[in-house]
Amino acid sequence: MTILIKGGTVVGPSGPYSGDVLVDGETIAAIFAPGQAPEGPEIIDATGKYVIPGAIDAHTHMQMPFGGTEASDTFDTGTRAAAIGGTTTIIDFAIQRYGEVVQDGLAAWHAKTAGECHIDYGFHMIVGGVDDDSLKAMDYLVANEGISSFKLFMAYPGVFYSDDGQILRAMQKARENGAMIMMHAENGPAIDVLVKQALERGETDPIFHGLTRPQELEAEATSRAIWLASVAADCPLYIVHLSASKALEQVRNARDLGRNVFAETCPQYLYLTLEDQLGAPGFDGAKWVCSTPLRSGKESHRADLWQGLRTNDLSVVSTDHCPFCMKDQKEMGIGDFSKIPNGIGSVEHRVDLLYQGVVDKKLSLARWVETIATTPARMFGMYPKKGIIAPGSDADIVLYDPNGRTRISVETHHMNMDYSAWEGWEIDGKVDTVLSRGEVLVSGGNYQGRKGRGKYVPRSLSDYLV
Repeated sequence: MTILIKGGTVVGPSGPYSGDVLVDGETIAAIFAPGQAPEGPEIIDATGKYVIPGAIDAHTHMQMPFGGTEASDTFDTGTRAAAIGGTTTIIDFAIQRYGEVVQDGLAAWHAKTAGECHIDYGFHMIVGGVDDDSLKAMDYLVANEGISSFKLFMAYPGVFYSDDGQILRAMQKARENGAMIMMHAENGPAIDVLVKQALERGETDPIFHGLTRPQELEAEATSRAIWLASVAADCPLYIVHLSASKALEQVRNARDLGRNVFAETCPQYLYLTLEDQLGAPGFDGAKWVCSTPLRSGKESHRADLWQGLRTNDLSVVSTDHCPFCMKDQKEMGIGDFSKIPNGIGSVEHRVDLLYQGVVDKKLSLARWVETIATTPARMFGMYPKKGIIAPGSDADIVLYDPNGRTRISVETHHMNMDYSAWEGWEIDGKVDTVLSRGEVLVSGGNYQGRKGRGKYVPRSLSDYLV
């Protein structure tokens, strides 16, 4: 089947231009100057709309076990919501816990996704126990399984935590096989001390989740990870969910020296604050408990992060989508903030929330597309199959209506959550049409996709490494 997306403004990393996009089967066949396309194919009228590559969310956690419960979105509900929001590929995290075999952890996540995903997907691998066997497994996964990124944690002692020696060994292995090390950079042992002290003082409300994870402990861990990567012959390092000015300063300094250091941020850090959200009355602040935490609106974090996106010191905006319901999940932490499951659900809203940054003159159209689609594709070995409107690329295409309007609410979202972290937010734009490999999943805002059509995408090495 051929489809001509006609009359729109194509937006790529080099900027917007007028063009008609011809889709043949699952791929983009050609891009024509307006009025130059051949007659015959089915027409999708894109007049007045932006034609952008399907977005890639490079950091999601569907069905992730955490804190005695499990993330509330399945791969069915989560990828459907992602598609409705203009995301056509996710990269989720398969997990190896301490004492488990890495390949068994990967197999478990393949089993979870089998026949469930509405859109295409890949995996990063969480290595929860760095030892001789898991280091050998890293080589195997890069060579045979299409997994080229491995996540380590400097937080959560007793769960996922790796000490500096383990981190160094994993970084040395990644430098050998070309993989990327992704790092949750917070000083976990120090945070545990602050949490224990707060609880002993009777400070149990959700806001203390943020106050016991100060930005200094994110900055310290970020700096330490950067120096360990330097010792490992400049191992490629990607800091996940960077939230604060001091951590961003560490990344910026490393990048100014030409290092293989990259970072992402998330919508919650660009818009939400510790005082307004975590400090909401009663237990409501639990809705916004995530790690790294929301930062103080009395400081310059949000403005600094937007600037970091403009200067490319922050390369990507992902969601760290790890949703939990209030009932029976977040409520586990009533009377003890440390027992609140950590996570916010945003996979449906990232494209819109970042487009609001364009409307507010914080990002250009080209930078919007780079941060939500092109750079994730290049960073994680999916480019040019994904992340670009170009002949030969997958026909993952979103028509975005800048004259539309999106109101976010639990009443209208499609994620499996009983509240919205973005309740009442209004966006000056709207996802209109979504194609995934040439199949129309969303038309005029109406969903017509199906689970099971999403394919696993084996990934190559990053385009960004030197």
